Amino acid sequence: MSLQKQLMDAMKTAMKAKDSLALQALRAIKSELLLAKTSGSGEELSENDEIKILQKLVKQRKESAKIFNEQGREDLAKPELEQAEVIAKFLPEQLSEDEIEKVVAEVIAQTGAVSMKDMGKVMGLVNAKLAGRADGKTISTLVKQKLMV
Repeated sequence: MSLQKQLMDAMKTAMKAKDSLALQALRAIKSELLLAKTSGSGEELSENDEIKILQKLVKQRKESAKIFNEQGREDLAKPELEQAEVIAKFLPEQLSEDEIEKVVAEVIAQTGAVSMKDMGKVMGLVNAKLAGRADGKTISTLVKQKLMV
């Protein structure tokens, strides 16, 4: 089932349940997808493009929640985290840190990377392999740890 169809079904369910928080998150997804489609390229969005948009939305909400928590505004942080959870349901299943670490080690062995100079090469390959199933920040941290040893 396409993301658009899943999104519309979820919106209908949220409307029937009168779940305004979920509906707000779903409308944000729909809005971002529509903006990306009409950005002038004239091409349909690929599944990878859709995943990147969803990851961006989740990341934005988590960062906002973090800022609100730092400012002592839990009342604003909670809805942001709940929206991030709603959006994350549309992402592929995320890998555990151990699974990501295995892929990072594998790529480092394949490329022969030995120092931080090789980080870009390793990051590119790992990101391509894990497309949408891992957070870029987690990947970056693990690559740095492996290359600094």
